[in-house]
Amino acid sequence: MRSRKLLMPGRDPGGWIITILLGIAGAFVASLIGQSMGLYHMDEPAGWVASVLGAILLLAVYRWTWGRERFT
Repeated sequence: MRSRKLLMPGRDPGGWIITILLGIAGAFVASLIGQSMGLYHMDEPAGWVASVLGAILLLAVYRWTWGRERFT
């Protein structure tokens, strides 16, 4: 059975474990960006929508850098 991806369809070069780790890191990055922009205080995490956007951003960067076939 194939799973469907709602927000970022397509193949991920690292599989589901890397996707989960990138999602967690995306929430952390969204918190840092929000804090630097003054949207969150230092002790506040990012909101749910910002965390999802951060995860999508990191997954897109990951696909762009590691998803291409490497020619040797």
